[in-house]
Amino acid sequence: MDGVVDVAKMVGNRFTTNVQSGLANMSPEKWIRLVIIAGAYMLLRPYIIKLGAKAQMKAHEKEEAEAEEAAKAQISPNELRGQAVKIPEDSDDEDDYATAEATGPDWGKKARRRQRTMIKKLLEAEERRLEESKEEEEDKDIEEFLIKE
Repeated sequence: MDGVVDVAKMVGNRFTTNVQSGLANMSPEKWIRLVIIAGAYMLLRPYIIKLGAKAQMKAHEKEEAEAEEAAKAQISPNELRGQAVKIPEDSDDEDDYATAEATGPDWGKKARRRQRTMIKKLLEAEERRLEESKEEEEDKDIEEFLIKE
């Protein structure tokens, strides 16, 4: 522990000695140069900060636009209800590339198959949910006509 304290004292002494000798040995030319550099920094700093803020804002807007485009590309619940979803064909033939639509990156067979099964599962789940809601509505309609005592 004493070694750490000794090192801290040595660093402090060297710092004060170097700063004092540096300020004492400065010529008028060096003082003028120091004042010019400090003044230019103080004058230009607000403009540099504004320039950086504009660049950051542009980058942020670009990221937001990309995020909005990605959100639009996802399947919305309205598309599921209206069944506007196109399920890729079940054929995995390599010769179908000439007739296939370009909807995105070239996927391998397994990825296309996984995508088809996922879309089918989502559509089936939505259909089941709609059927259940219709059954509940029918039960409510029938319940109106039951005589309650």
